[in-house]
Amino acid sequence: MRRNIDFAVALGIVVALPLLLSSGSLASEVLIYALAVLGCNLLLGYTGLLSFGQGIFFGLGSYTIGLMLTRTGLPMPLALVASIVLGGLAAGLVGIVSIRQKGTYFVMLTLAFAQMFYFLAYSVPSLTGGDNGLLNIPRPPLSAFGVVLWDNTTAWQFYAMVAAIFLLVFVALHRVTTSIFGRTLLAIRDNEVRASAIGYNVPRFKLLAFVLSGAVTALAGALNAMMVGVAPLANAEFHVSEMILVMTVIGGAGNLAASLIGALFYVLAADWLSTLWPRWLMLLGVLLVVISLGMQRGLWGLIEDGFLALTARFKRTGEIRVEEKQV
Repeated sequence: MRRNIDFAVALGIVVALPLLLSSGSLASEVLIYALAVLGCNLLLGYTGLLSFGQGIFFGLGSYTIGLMLTRTGLPMPLALVASIVLGGLAAGLVGIVSIRQKGTYFVMLTLAFAQMFYFLAYSVPSLTGGDNGLLNIPRPPLSAFGVVLWDNTTAWQFYAMVAAIFLLVFVALHRVTTSIFGRTLLAIRDNEVRASAIGYNVPRFKLLAFVLSGAVTALAGALNAMMVGVAPLANAEFHVSEMILVMTVIGGAGNLAASLIGALFYVLAADWLSTLWPRWLMLLGVLLVVISLGMQRGLWGLIEDGFLALTARFKRTGEIRVEEKQV
């Protein structure tokens, strides 16, 4: 039942975006960052790992798709697969080192890796383009055996492809989080010592969660580079990791549908506030403070509470009407 509700919410938002927004690029941006938040939520919401290294995988996905499409001529689906694989491998390397520590030390390690990757990307302009980034990244059509299956010429055509990929990843991650593996991650999040005591290999489960998170985040970075036609150095900055974490907290940790709601709120709020005031980040900061203080479970928690209150009200109204008829 819960799985059906989550998928219905995700599908409803995906279908509603083209009806509510006039910009296909903005709609694609919402789903792209929602993908990155899905990866972050797998770590924070389900495993209890606060990672500031998501920018590594987002940036790596952008650079990988850029290099594959501009220098190798690899078909776009295979280039996306290459981005996913490299993102997962990089996450595995970062995770092997980071999960050896806990708490603040884990957070600082992921932050250190993020800074190392940023300066590495800056230091090899022959691969990454340095300050300028990788330019002229194409948006090739989806084709097989020389037959074009889907054209990505317009922004809305690209949105349709991103939407299909998002829904596939959403369903796959939902099956992961509701499986025995996902339940084990929740057990580790709630009480790592007890999970280890009953025989679970906690480091292995953490590492697998890290790899999955990195692969999904790299996919988001690859789609972002295709959308804007550039893989900028900014995609590897600490700000990207921070932004993905903020979206996760806004939506609500521990629920995949909340990841989409958090990304939707952040992207649309940033787009709207930027038209009101050049220092719009200050206004966004105030909104985040209000959400953090008043909604501990994020926007998803607020929606759940409102739905439960509304259901209880209708139930009471129905009971009163039944009593009146009996009288």
